Amino acid sequence: MASKRLYYGLAATGVIVVGALAGLLVWEFNTSTLQAEYLTAYAAKMHYKAEAGASRDVAYPSTGPADIRMGYVAMPDVTQRLLDQGFEISQQARISPAMRQMAHQGLNLPFHEKDQAGLKLTDAVGDVLFDSKTPQRVYADFQAIPPLVRDSLLFVENRELLSTDNPKRNPAVEWDRLAQAVLDKLIQLVNPSHDVPGGSTLATQIEKYRHSPDGLTMTVQDKWQQMASASVRAYLDGAQTLPTRQRLVLDYLNTVPLSAAPKFGEVIGLPDALWAWYGLDFNRVNQLLRANHADTETGNAYKHVLSLIIAQRKPSYYLNVNHKALAENTNVHLRLLAREGVISAALRDVALQAPLTFNIQRPLQNNAFIEQKAANAVRSRLANLLGVPRLYDLDRYDVTADSTLNAAAQKSVSQFLVSLNSTEGASKVGMYGKNLLNPDNDLSKIIYSFTLYEMTPQGALLRIQADNLNQPFDINKGAKLDLGSTAKLRTLISYLEIVSSLHQQYQKLSAEQLRAQATTASDAISSWAVNYYLQAKDKSLTPMLEAAMARQYSADPSQAFFTGGGLHRFVNFNKDDNGRVMDLWAATRNSVNLVYVRLMRDISLYYMAQTPGVAGRVLEDANNPARRTYLERFADKEGQAYLLRFYKKYRTQTPAQVSETLLNKIHPTPRRLAAVFRYLAPDENLASFTKFMRSRSATGESLSDSALANLYAQYAPNAYSLADLGYIAQVHPLELWLVSYLREHPQHTFDTVVAASREQRIGVYKWLFSTGRKNAQDIRIRSLLEVESFEKIYQDWKRLGYPFDSLVPSYATAIGTSADRPAALAELMGILVNNGVRVPAVSIEKLHFAAGTPYETVFTRKKPQGERLLPVELTVVVRRALQGVVEQGTAGRLRGVFKDNDGKPLIMGGKTGTGDHRFDTVDASGNVVSSRVVNRTATMVFFIGEKFFGTMTAIVRGEEGAKYHFTSSLPAQLIKAMSPQLSAVLAPSRIVKVAPEMEMDDPLESVEDPVQSQPIPVTPSPAPESEAKIVPHLTPTPTLTTPNKPEAKPIVKPVPIPPQPVAPANVPPIAPQQAPAPIEERRPTGEAY
Repeated sequence: MASKRLYYGLAATGVIVVGALAGLLVWEFNTSTLQAEYLTAYAAKMHYKAEAGASRDVAYPSTGPADIRMGYVAMPDVTQRLLDQGFEISQQARISPAMRQMAHQGLNLPFHEKDQAGLKLTDAVGDVLFDSKTPQRVYADFQAIPPLVRDSLLFVENRELLSTDNPKRNPAVEWDRLAQAVLDKLIQLVNPSHDVPGGSTLATQIEKYRHSPDGLTMTVQDKWQQMASASVRAYLDGAQTLPTRQRLVLDYLNTVPLSAAPKFGEVIGLPDALWAWYGLDFNRVNQLLRANHADTETGNAYKHVLSLIIAQRKPSYYLNVNHKALAENTNVHLRLLAREGVISAALRDVALQAPLTFNIQRPLQNNAFIEQKAANAVRSRLANLLGVPRLYDLDRYDVTADSTLNAAAQKSVSQFLVSLNSTEGASKVGMYGKNLLNPDNDLSKIIYSFTLYEMTPQGALLRIQADNLNQPFDINKGAKLDLGSTAKLRTLISYLEIVSSLHQQYQKLSAEQLRAQATTASDAISSWAVNYYLQAKDKSLTPMLEAAMARQYSADPSQAFFTGGGLHRFVNFNKDDNGRVMDLWAATRNSVNLVYVRLMRDISLYYMAQTPGVAGRVLEDANNPARRTYLERFADKEGQAYLLRFYKKYRTQTPAQVSETLLNKIHPTPRRLAAVFRYLAPDENLASFTKFMRSRSATGESLSDSALANLYAQYAPNAYSLADLGYIAQVHPLELWLVSYLREHPQHTFDTVVAASREQRIGVYKWLFSTGRKNAQDIRIRSLLEVESFEKIYQDWKRLGYPFDSLVPSYATAIGTSADRPAALAELMGILVNNGVRVPAVSIEKLHFAAGTPYETVFTRKKPQGERLLPVELTVVVRRALQGVVEQGTAGRLRGVFKDNDGKPLIMGGKTGTGDHRFDTVDASGNVVSSRVVNRTATMVFFIGEKFFGTMTAIVRGEEGAKYHFTSSLPAQLIKAMSPQLSAVLAPSRIVKVAPEMEMDDPLESVEDPVQSQPIPVTPSPAPESEAKIVPHLTPTPTLTTPNKPEAKPIVKPVPIPPQPVAPANVPPIAPQQAPAPIEERRPTGEAY
């Protein structure tokens, strides 16, 4: 009996203990009291603080849609990129040891996350330039949520969340739902078709779609990570969790992902979804649902809100694929909500009658590109800095960027440029007149673009970037433009760099060595430089550069120049210059084309002479082995040019079409047709040949069988060379070869064509290799030597920021034929302003990532290390020349416009240029048969005072440009008209001190408000420590004139030199039946001034 009593006693004790444990678990599951005590203490250890300098322990997330969207995942790569590009970490968050441990365990860092974040740009004084938030619309706080929306969400997703019965309840877990989900999962293992409803609370759902890979729960471990992370986060503010639970409702509504809508992108949160999917106004919907009337409009609004709450379970399916299923499911829930008393029966009934109306055909939002032009430029720069491929992604990063822009001036200049689209606005600021606009010009076609930089110890800071183009395109950096005579600035610098280099060389030579140099110098610049240096008393660099500027050049346009592979003549804008000989001061001031063409010739010849003796030996000795190398290079290069032209014509045609196109251009004589047929179809028999000849030849029917047989045999394969066949058929031999190649190789690219044609390219120029053709060879060798010289000129230009990959090898490059970009010209001017030292152009000074989070990092730009590119003395001389342009030259209307705070004029200099970009079609004799305008541009690159520089550009794109006749007077007038807008930015700049005098010639007659010749104040930069202070002393030689002023001659267009096949010995010469097809070429001369 005792043993039984003991047994029953133990059993009863066990039951009591189990019951007590069960009761304790039930109590804990309902109240979360023990969890609250433990997790509150644990969460108290989760803290972080931003401190100066870089942190040694940073725990960035590695995945998660929200972390990717806000840029947190990219932070390691972003950090390295910014450190590599001149930034340093000035401040970064330090996380607590407990938080670091939690991260190492694979849990999400617990902190109050942002519902809304995005890129924010501020200007130099903190004013907001751009503010992008994702999502765009949010509920500001829990009280802003209409009760109808709150209660409907809780009914569908988490009914017990806001219960006040258990104030310490853990919102991350509802144990009954979790148990049911586990049971259903076990059933699914036996019955795969069994549906498993989610057991997630709002808290774990938020963890999932924010931080789990792809926003999904793929494993049991994923689920436990979500629950554990959500549990710790729930107790960050203490054991009482009702405020946290309310915030979960707010966070969920604001951040739940709802697929991606057309013309909108990823949809985050119910507020944004109402607009993105349905086109409904968020504020109006809230107003209706807060009032909660059972009318049609309220029913419609409520049904759409409810549909989005339901759609989050399968957002892409419901919102993009099956709208009908979403509507049906919404109606089911309307009945359930009414039955449970969440909504009234009346509201249910009106909502059931409302259709779900999707609004995915909404127009694109107007981004106000004109107003955001500067912000867009900074965004593009920031995207490049961070390695973000799309602005769409950048705009969603949690970052504030402090830019260098002046927002007030930016807005003022933008508004000014937009005002020029009206006749009233253009007239008000003097835009009509000679070399400006005509009354009949369409003002809407003119694009104006302006940039202004300030040189500071932190770099060249972008202060203004504005235009009137209502598109995201950036004219300054994105266009390849003919900017006319602004190229003279690059040419002048190249020339003076050569002089500086020679000066440096001569410093190391004795008088005897210098005299030897004088006898061997074979180009004009070297010859002048060595003789000057021998005779000069002051052998410092500045006097030599000034003397180089005083060298005299003729402006005579009557001379023809062989350059760029053809014969060219150039014109001056001002015909009064045609009979003059002038120095480079005057030529720069008045932008005289022929002087600069001749200067570019001297530069080219200088570089041709830099390999001593090569040019002379190759040209003089007909037996020099190097001649063949040059001739083969010429043949290869010229052959590729012709092949490209023909390839563009045939590349889209089928094999049958290419043959037909070629045959249609040939005059159908028997011999021509026979030669072409036998080359293209060498394996065809006589019967096929006869059929072809009788169908194509004008005299085919009269040809006897024997005559056809003779033709068939005469033009058998390999009977004639390719060059001979081209002569016989009167078609370019490479075109004939290309048609044959394309017939046999339907899958082709131009690279494969070039690779297959080297032998043919050289072969068609076989005539050129004959020793009896030395003159023809010399012409082509000179062309290649010129190309090589321009490759060296290109290296000089590229080092100073020239934006493209090559120059046109022609003297016309000096007047703009190689094109440029306003941004690149501004960079060049910045080098001059900074005394020859290049510093980076800066538009972003500070980046503040993830403010208020454990990932917070602040980057600031380090003081840049400049790169010396030009001697100080050279920049002083060039700036003096540019001052002359403003004081008495093509930009004379700007003289004295800008003043400092004391009302004294700021020194200003610049270079103007007008581009009349055309494609001219010429015949074989060089006569223009048609001319097509590509665009018209006018530009001024300038500096003001000691610190400011920039560009002003006007452009009319396309053939409309032919209707406009403005010159660079237009941007000069624009800068003058903008002086009120710019004064607030420029006023702080200091005055450039007055330096020794320099005489200037009279200005051009076309310059508005001409001024009399008078000294120009200039200030040389400080001399290097090793030299005495530089004092300019040379007065340029007055302008001279030449007798018998030549008459202007028409411009001769360049004509490529085609192969000159020799008639085969056994074929009589054939007179051409028609002129060769016109060739479209770029005109390199034009109006460039």
